[in-house]
Amino acid sequence: MSVLEDAKNVLKIESNAILSLIDRLDSRFEKAVDFLFHCEGKVVVTGMGKSGQIAKKIAATFASTGTPAFFLHPAEGIHGDLGMVGREDVVLAISYSGNTEELLKILPTVKRIGAKVIGMTGRPQSELSKASDVCLSLTVPEEACPMGLAPTASTTATLALGDALAVAVLKKRNFKEADFALFHPGGTLGKRLLLKVQDIMKVIPHVPLVRIDQDMKEVLMEITGKKLGVTGVVNHENQLAGIITDGDLRRHLDNEFFLKTPIDIMTRDPKTIGADELAVQAVQIMETHKITSLFIVTNLMQPIGIIHLHDLIEAKLV
Repeated sequence: MSVLEDAKNVLKIESNAILSLIDRLDSRFEKAVDFLFHCEGKVVVTGMGKSGQIAKKIAATFASTGTPAFFLHPAEGIHGDLGMVGREDVVLAISYSGNTEELLKILPTVKRIGAKVIGMTGRPQSELSKASDVCLSLTVPEEACPMGLAPTASTTATLALGDALAVAVLKKRNFKEADFALFHPGGTLGKRLLLKVQDIMKVIPHVPLVRIDQDMKEVLMEITGKKLGVTGVVNHENQLAGIITDGDLRRHLDNEFFLKTPIDIMTRDPKTIGADELAVQAVQIMETHKITSLFIVTNLMQPIGIIHLHDLIEAKLV
């Protein structure tokens, strides 16, 4: 068998392992989700070896989607770390064999503390299954390892089932994008979901503006002085009536240039955005209309700021 055929076979086995879980989801899964949803403490995810590595990722997924969670190493647990477990917690214990010694040693104490135990195992008749308040099956048809020794398909199935639990709980919590961003403020995703136009816009007096009755010399000086390649044009009610770009100036630079007024060459009804809108929406408007600056206006169309493409690049939104 070629390398590519080997790889395809691994992916097929692991895909089948996940698919095999679907028909086994039943009321036990619903009960597990109910435990997690009503957990008044934290979700404690625990497991040894490869199961422990998967448990860390599952704990991280719960924590980032609105369910406080952490990973507990079973071997550390029997040497004092069980002090982190409280009666309001739910323990998600993972062992494919269901007979992992270190894991089984902490369960009697967990039960005495009063925490609920959700087991995840590939052996329904195992000690873990018997000690759990509810147990979910991880049984897979085969491992991708040709010797059947290295956890492969079973760990993939464990991760998928953990994701299924986390997603079911977050949907039950009505967890939204803004909630997700709250737990990811430092990343690009957090910025896209939290950063508003008002957080990065330039404000008066740094906004290039001219009155509709000013002469072209003042327009030229405003565009040059503010160095954004554009100026807004306001009417007598201080509303944004149009914009003039340096391109507009070049196109109209003739012998009668200084006899013109802003109203003669401005682009009317320019694209604008509100200060409370997400900055990512400013990106979308600028990309859609192929513009590099966007004026921020009030509900009365009075300009209060401007965003340039460079501001969005600095904010790492582009």
